[in-house]
Amino acid sequence: MATDFNEAAQTQNFGANLRFLCERQGTVSNICRKIRINRQQFNKYLSGHHLPSLQNQRLIANFFGFSRTVLFADPEEFRTLMEGNYFYAMETLRGSKRIAPFLDALLLDEKSSGDEYVGVYDRYQYSTIYKGKVLRSAFCIYKNRDFLQHYYIERFPNLEHENKIDFVFKYHGFTVPLGGRIFTFDFEAVQKNEMTFGIYAPVQRSSKSFLMGISSGIAETMLRPPYSTKVAMHFRGPGLLNREHLERVTTLEKGDRSIPTEVQQYLSSVD
Repeated sequence: MATDFNEAAQTQNFGANLRFLCERQGTVSNICRKIRINRQQFNKYLSGHHLPSLQNQRLIANFFGFSRTVLFADPEEFRTLMEGNYFYAMETLRGSKRIAPFLDALLLDEKSSGDEYVGVYDRYQYSTIYKGKVLRSAFCIYKNRDFLQHYYIERFPNLEHENKIDFVFKYHGFTVPLGGRIFTFDFEAVQKNEMTFGIYAPVQRSSKSFLMGISSGIAETMLRPPYSTKVAMHFRGPGLLNREHLERVTTLEKGDRSIPTEVQQYLSSVD
């Protein structure tokens, strides 16, 4: 019974996520024509009662520009992932001759699949908006076919009313494992005016896994000048971001006990 339930849940997730994609992409008829899947059969997939064959799953995933497994994510997590994503941008870049050498550097080879970095992290840094506070955001690295990509969410609560949120920022970008380090670059998807770059080193301490490094941000407005800050990421588990992870996103006092000791030591250390 457990297996049947799991298959039913996967089929429903696939249908819900496919409906969401179709709403953003255009008419179903046009999509079916481009993918070359029968419209009647495609409607069965949309209903959430029929799962496509493996071949059709690949055709659909390739058309929308991301890995097949992402289609089975929980619909709420899937929507979070899709907000401001750069799947389509990557597909456009794949066809560009000028960008090809750069993409070759991003491609994962068999010896470096990047699987060891995939999953959800608590991301910590000193806040550039609320001075003296530690910002804890939710960060996720996931595999998109031959690439690693990531997204993360920041929330800044109102200083006078904790239940109110003053600012929300969402970043989507690419992760490059190279030479035992992790390089990231991403774009802010709400205000659409910031690029962020990072370099991190994996650290294993007791039973806890961390990525520690530095991040730099560049905005297009002088109201938010360029910045550079230490960042520590604490691995939380596999999968995509969910509600539990997002509920932890906030700003904290420096000595807050929920911040791992390793993170506090790294952020407060003098270079």
